[in-house]
Amino acid sequence: MFKFKKTIATALVAASLSFGMLAATASAATDYWQNWTDGGGSVNAVNGSGGNYSVTWSNTGNFVVGKGWNTGSASRVINYNAGAFSPSGNGYLTLYGWTRNSLIEYYVVDSWGTYRPTGTYKGSVSSDGGTYDIYTTQRVNQPSIDGTATFTQFWSVRQSKRATGSNVAITFQNHYNAWKSKGMNLGSSWSYQVLATEGYQSSGYSNVTVW
Repeated sequence: MFKFKKTIATALVAASLSFGMLAATASAATDYWQNWTDGGGSVNAVNGSGGNYSVTWSNTGNFVVGKGWNTGSASRVINYNAGAFSPSGNGYLTLYGWTRNSLIEYYVVDSWGTYRPTGTYKGSVSSDGGTYDIYTTQRVNQPSIDGTATFTQFWSVRQSKRATGSNVAITFQNHYNAWKSKGMNLGSSWSYQVLATEGYQSSGYSNVTVW
């Protein structure tokens, strides 16, 4: 877990954006673009065509760049292809989102840099060809989508890093169900849900297409 979490600053993709460049297998266009940094170091994020984005970062503080959906869903299958994910230092390639009522920040981490996130261990879940360890952590008086708040983080962290360069999926329903079975209940109101690159005090490059 990075030491400094973020005040979420995002921008919706303009309504006129063409989604024609999405892969032919895409079942739904993305409609949400996140590009936030705490101002440390250099972060160059590019909102590409359709579901593609890339980000190059150097000696950063904390940043989150991602593409996905304005409203999260428990039943969504997130397809993506990480053509590159090359962090030098701390970094996550992760499904990422928030809920309200209760305020929960959640992660399904498919790859990472030098630090694999942990927390209070709750068990594991098998999904999409891998096994994920489940953790919870708590943030006290930290930035959130609703300003400074105390909130819980839910984590599913793959036991081994997922390889880049292939079309893969995150079946979020499997994580949602596993979390719920362990008393980890997401909130009733969904905020955004993105396939994100996050970094902290690191450098690197990623190029991801989401659908």
